[in-house]
Amino acid sequence: MDIWHGIVLGIIEGVTEFLPISSTGHLILFGNLLKIPSGEFVKSFDIIVQLGAISSVIFLYWKTLWNLETIKKLLVAFIPTGIIGLALYKVVKTYLMGNEHVVLWALLLGGVCLIVFELWHKESESAVVDIGAISYRQALVIGLVQSIAIIPGVSRSAATIVGGLLLGLKRSVIVEFSFLLAVPTMLAASGLDVLKNYSKFSTDQFGVLLVGFIVAFITATFSIKFLLRYIQKHNFIPFGVYRIVVAIIFWFLIL
Repeated sequence: MDIWHGIVLGIIEGVTEFLPISSTGHLILFGNLLKIPSGEFVKSFDIIVQLGAISSVIFLYWKTLWNLETIKKLLVAFIPTGIIGLALYKVVKTYLMGNEHVVLWALLLGGVCLIVFELWHKESESAVVDIGAISYRQALVIGLVQSIAIIPGVSRSAATIVGGLLLGLKRSVIVEFSFLLAVPTMLAASGLDVLKNYSKFSTDQFGVLLVGFIVAFITATFSIKFLLRYIQKHNFIPFGVYRIVVAIIFWFLIL
């Protein structure tokens, strides 16, 4: 894996991290398409490069992240994912990361579910219109739903957004809460992987990680702004269709 791979995958990560289409799934599929040899570093890169995208949230929402009440709700939402992710870390890293079959099925079924959900869901007039109005119970449930996304291809953002809409949150509110929840979630996931594997990385590999981080940060900043504009007038059905199409195309390309 070289610098150019780091740039390409950094772009993919930044563009897809906050869209309901699974950034990890895309990294795995495009890594296969680019013929990047599978290995522990590649699996770690797919996890750690997400720090770049998460940094864009800190950059754009640093004032919101200083709010104590928001911090407490984010921590409550993070707890289920943190516990489940830590318990299943070895299983995910060994059997799920890099598994194209898992990714393609998750993309396909997730796309169908997203379309069905959007056709069925109607936003209530009493929907929660502010992050500060999210209850601790709602935050906890959103965190539980987010934990499903430890399966590559599910999409952390899709899981949290659908979960929030089911709980009666306004679309713009759950999208922003999903952005913010990515910070503790991915800091923990990336931090755990770095602690377990940094001693195995070469100097060149650290360079690839740094390039991927920077590129992901830049592209994710634009991706966040795009999604905030998009949800003002549109639903997520196009993303569901996209997931299905991508799953079918890659099924023929790599399997």
